[in-house]
Amino acid sequence: MLPFWLTALVTLVLDQASKELVQRLMWEGQSVPVIPYVFHLTYIRNPGAAFGLFAYRTGFFIAVTLLVVAGALVAALRLSPGRRMLRLSLGLVMGGALGNLIDRVRFGLVVDFLDFRVWPVFNLADMAIVIGAFLLVFAVWREDRERERERMGPGAEN
Repeated sequence: MLPFWLTALVTLVLDQASKELVQRLMWEGQSVPVIPYVFHLTYIRNPGAAFGLFAYRTGFFIAVTLLVVAGALVAALRLSPGRRMLRLSLGLVMGGALGNLIDRVRFGLVVDFLDFRVWPVFNLADMAIVIGAFLLVFAVWREDRERERERMGPGAEN
């Protein structure tokens, strides 16, 4: 369980520390080019979900996030030993979900600041959730393929 807990904790701490820095060093709406026209740090306060959808539905987002956190925790606890990628992916999802949950409970919205100019502004928690979800799908797909190979026996091809 160490990879799960450590990943969730590191994700949560990095997310909250980065948001704290942005709030202390920038004013809302400020945009600082890191790579002009490609990547900026842009401080916004997002009252909705991705792309600002469902703005000001804080209670709904808190309830959904609690379900995601509970699901990630239950899944991680039920995993058999040796399934590191699954634990890592669940830790990323849980850490990211908790990072945004803390924002919603504290402020009623989420602090976003990563701005690639071709995508809505997001934060480290969002990134962890997306990467964790992709890793989760990949790990499950890979395990399914390995089980299928074992079922088919030696010498079986795709």
